[in-house]
Amino acid sequence: MPDADPQPFDAVLLVSFGGPERPEDVLPFLENVARGKPIPRQRLLEVAEHYHQFGGKSPINDQNRALIGALEAELASHGLNLPIYWGNRNWRPLLTDALAQMGADGVRRALALFTSAFSSYSSCRQYLENIAAAQAELGPTAPRVDKLRAFYNHPGFIAAMTQCVREAFGRVPADGRAAARLLYTAHSIPLAMAANCRYEAQLLEACRLVSQGLDRPAWDLVYQSRSGPPTQPWLEPDVADRLRELAAAGVRDVVLAPIGFVSDHLEVHYDLDTEARRLCGELGVHMVRAATVGTHPRVIAMYRELIQERIGLHAERPALGPFGPSHDVCAADCCLSGRRYTSRGRK
Repeated sequence: MPDADPQPFDAVLLVSFGGPERPEDVLPFLENVARGKPIPRQRLLEVAEHYHQFGGKSPINDQNRALIGALEAELASHGLNLPIYWGNRNWRPLLTDALAQMGADGVRRALALFTSAFSSYSSCRQYLENIAAAQAELGPTAPRVDKLRAFYNHPGFIAAMTQCVREAFGRVPADGRAAARLLYTAHSIPLAMAANCRYEAQLLEACRLVSQGLDRPAWDLVYQSRSGPPTQPWLEPDVADRLRELAAAGVRDVVLAPIGFVSDHLEVHYDLDTEARRLCGELGVHMVRAATVGTHPRVIAMYRELIQERIGLHAERPALGPFGPSHDVCAADCCLSGRRYTSRGRK
């Protein structure tokens, strides 16, 4: 429904995790990620090596630049004169710098696009807290920022993900395609955090919708990229554990579909393309990894449609399945962390 506030939106803010651009950025970036969390120094050094295996640069930055370029063109082609700014939680361009620039440019009110389709503390509420902290630091010159709704069941996201998975199955040898097992992957989070949000339920629904479009009734939702202490329970099963179980059961072809991620950043490249692929080689399992939705044209169109919803130019709020469209404004108790320590790992 159209926004009730008479003040119009005059910009879009892409909000993301951030990542290092060069080797000397890696440790300072990880120190930002770990600030206030009991993560041992040795663990940071281990994760730093993952980045150095890829030249010390996170792919998430170029992917966000590509997303901004595609969305700018999409908005312009529909007559929407909304500049796009970009701010990160953990590395340049930081949210405070982005909001400061917006204020200097005269932006009064912006719509935030978070780089996650799903709702959890780390993928939604924490970003709202980051924005609020930046606004408090900047004072009255900071623009107001409203978020776009979660899009896990939006027809655009489901259509793009379905195409990505279908193309992946096309790379499975023809004689093994029918029996190939489909594993959807997402970032694990602590059970205490999962109990305070709809993250797991939204993931299961998105997997169901994509599988329905593929006519693939057999699938699993598994988790990756756990980064907390071993004593703390996180969402399971882990992708590696499930791969071992499937190999023991005689499965010889698997498709991994990183549905929980919107771009091929480091967690996808390292945890799936490197570690999971190595394990599959040891197990004698042929692995194909589906692409993330990235700048798929249907996803870019979806972002534009979500923006049009909020500025009152698109009365419909499309959503597949029984849950309907997600809310625009989060309740005070929505997606609580469930504990003092949270971490999303690497990007």
